[in-house]
Amino acid sequence: MKKFFTLLTVITAFFVLSATAFAQETKEKYLVKFEETSDFTTYSSFDIASEEVRYEFETVDMIEADLTEGKAAELEENPNVSYVEKDIPVYAYQQDIPYGIDKVQAPLAHQSGDTGDGVKLAVIDTGIDRTHEDLNVLGGYSVFTSGVDADPYYDGSGHGTHVAGTAAALDNNVGVVGVAPDADLYAVKVLNSNGSGSSSGVARGVEWAIQNGMDVVNMSLGSSEHSQAIQDVVDAAYYNHDILVVAAAGNEGNASGTGDTVGYPAQYDSAFAVAATDENDQRASFSSTGPAVDISAPGVDINSTVPGNGYSSLNGTSMASPHVAGAGAVIRGAYPDAGAGDVRSMMEAASKYIGSDKNWYGNGLLQVDSAVN
Repeated sequence: MKKFFTLLTVITAFFVLSATAFAQETKEKYLVKFEETSDFTTYSSFDIASEEVRYEFETVDMIEADLTEGKAAELEENPNVSYVEKDIPVYAYQQDIPYGIDKVQAPLAHQSGDTGDGVKLAVIDTGIDRTHEDLNVLGGYSVFTSGVDADPYYDGSGHGTHVAGTAAALDNNVGVVGVAPDADLYAVKVLNSNGSGSSSGVARGVEWAIQNGMDVVNMSLGSSEHSQAIQDVVDAAYYNHDILVVAAAGNEGNASGTGDTVGYPAQYDSAFAVAATDENDQRASFSSTGPAVDISAPGVDINSTVPGNGYSSLNGTSMASPHVAGAGAVIRGAYPDAGAGDVRSMMEAASKYIGSDKNWYGNGLLQVDSAVN
């Protein structure tokens, strides 16, 4: 029995030593950078065998080689070696296509080169974070004259930045992509950091859009009360200045989807009212209903840009509306001579049937590629 345990100990020791030796001899890929002043002529002078060298760079004094950990450590101590760096994985940057963008056929339109290039799109909201790497904000205006809210590019709420991303986030291999990635974004700030404002502020914001030649405006805002002032400027924008005005229908809907709960300005004929659907093309339970609903777009769990180079998912007809505003920019880019009314008709005619209740869905689900092509 004693001999058995002695033999077992010897065998165990052999495997332990063998495993240790194997671990020490395991080679990994390293990048070795030599000092420019080094005068080596062969890798053997550094005790590197030629078969260990995978690649010799021509533009820098560097090689890619298979080395043991011990050899790598030895080279790091050599004064003629600048550094020894283990080969690390590198990945392609991933850009997410939110389901809503896909649902409304935006990627298909992009493949055809229809991206809203050069179209002026104003987001009348809480401002837009201009520093976000996924947004191209060319200008802006704030109705506020003091404090942080006087800056149209400060978005303390995050609402306007989120809306802007759905409409026009850049196709730049990071973050998300919007419906009209090449549109020119403008931040028109009429709501403060708490997300509230006034009818006079909204009216001034729409007037700024008129005076500065916007092609499309998105209004993911509203009230249960009618304002004649807002109606007058929205009417002027649409009827007199050929601006496509897109407005969120509101979030006052009930579970049964009954009643006329669409807010203002979406109630006005001059505004293109957008209801919200979910990933299954079903009406969002909160989405306002009524005869004023013109079209539907995704508005549940919508991933988009938020201040500070971030991204977040939000719910609301506020999230549905910029899908349509972005589509309007895509169509106006493809057909520069089309009027705002023509653009609306194109989207309505190309919409996808998702249910018979027009008070819920309007003409159906937005399909931008079908509308533009």
